Amino acid sequence: MKVCYAEQMRTIDRLASESGAIPSIVLMENAAISCVNEILKQKPKSAAVFCGRGNNGGDGFAIARHLHNNAIKTTVFLVCGDEFKGDALVNFNIIERMDIETEQIYDSSVLDFLIPSYDIIIDAIFGTGIHGQIEGLPLETIEKINKYSKYTLSVDVPSGMNSDTGEICGSCIKANMTVTFAAYKIGMFQFPAADYTGEVKLCGISIPEYILQNAPTAAEVLSDSCFAEHFPKRRSNSQKGDYGKILIVGGSRGMSGAAYMSATAALNSGAGLITLAVPNCINDILEAKTTEIMTLPLADFDGHLSQKAVSEIIGRAEKSDVILIGPGMGKSTDCEIILEELLSNSKVPVIVDADALNILSENMDILKKCTCPLILTPHEVEMSRLTGFDLEYIIHNRISVSKEFCEKYGVTLILKGNHTIVTAPNGFQYINNTGNAGLAKGGSGDVLAGITAALTARIPDEALAAAMAVYLHGKSADAVMEQSGIEGVTASAVAAESGRTIRSICK
Repeated sequence: MKVCYAEQMRTIDRLASESGAIPSIVLMENAAISCVNEILKQKPKSAAVFCGRGNNGGDGFAIARHLHNNAIKTTVFLVCGDEFKGDALVNFNIIERMDIETEQIYDSSVLDFLIPSYDIIIDAIFGTGIHGQIEGLPLETIEKINKYSKYTLSVDVPSGMNSDTGEICGSCIKANMTVTFAAYKIGMFQFPAADYTGEVKLCGISIPEYILQNAPTAAEVLSDSCFAEHFPKRRSNSQKGDYGKILIVGGSRGMSGAAYMSATAALNSGAGLITLAVPNCINDILEAKTTEIMTLPLADFDGHLSQKAVSEIIGRAEKSDVILIGPGMGKSTDCEIILEELLSNSKVPVIVDADALNILSENMDILKKCTCPLILTPHEVEMSRLTGFDLEYIIHNRISVSKEFCEKYGVTLILKGNHTIVTAPNGFQYINNTGNAGLAKGGSGDVLAGITAALTARIPDEALAAAMAVYLHGKSADAVMEQSGIEGVTASAVAAESGRTIRSICK
């Protein structure tokens, strides 16, 4: 599923009309029907449609017609005057002839008692065409809707949201649901706008697939069908080595759980053979906890891995398909030497996670000697350390910061957070739409790292493997939430759920 900037979406609409021979008013009609299908699920008896002057308002007029024909008491409120053109004018003329109640707003104070009288509010004021800051009557109208609406559905994007940057242009509709068309708009996945969309439904409006696939877009969002298509199937005539040999380097005194959770997540995600390379001082703990996972006790110093273990780690790395380094490893001079030696000797992908990221952030020159494909897994605070940018800047520029970083260093990046972004070395991006706030608990990152290792071992495209891992991680968390509630989402439960989630997606 595609993610677009506003100008890219306008190009797609134009190509649909020019190359696909689909009149723009047909696209508008299909957009309206998509919204009506979602509105009818709410079973409203009354609806108020707030319309602007552009094509978003035209969508609103078409929606009003269908709601009226479905015997729903419908009123159209004109927020920006009554002068329309093109397809919007066509649909406005139709509802006028149908005697659908239409009112132009001159004074927003009347909305205090009007808005609560409707079961549902449809926001068709601005859409993606907004420019500058909202002021005056439109701003007052948006704030009244937010204050008094029982349920709000936004058409394409919530009015007041910059669909390219995710900025709020003075004020913004806080929707319960947003129905968007043909492709996601990239601003939906950026903050603060991501807090305003509510549930997002992506609906087709009959734009041919060849146009969507060939048009330039900003990013992609995975779906169940895409995951199932790329997830490798097991063959009857196979053995454990065919499904990935994973080496996990990590753990330290008091931090055995992180490496353990990574290993169990990899195991439950289909990995064939997993070895935990850990300091000798915690090996007995992990021997007692693991059954299907092997441990490799290594020389330690002060509770951490010792640089004396380098040669053994490199030797094991040569026999592995993917290496994960960092979970629970801690920071020390010896650990920095191990990381540097591993990256300068490995020929297979290395996932750099947790403490290994913090070590890297203090010595980015390590990357200059790297001989292998790299996947980095920072959250926003770790990304701030890696880049030197302020945390607030990272939060509000996640997409551009990720892209610039990957193009500079030639790595694959998983920037974790709400709508995790996966970026390939060439700057191509995936945006994730699975997962929930229950993942904001200790161990979630360790589980994601383990799932990433399992999929990277079997899928040759590191960025696609990472995107699929993030999708699976979030989808597993959503399944746990359904079973146990959001507070019951734990890292261990998500790790245990990943195998069932793969089965659910792929069957």
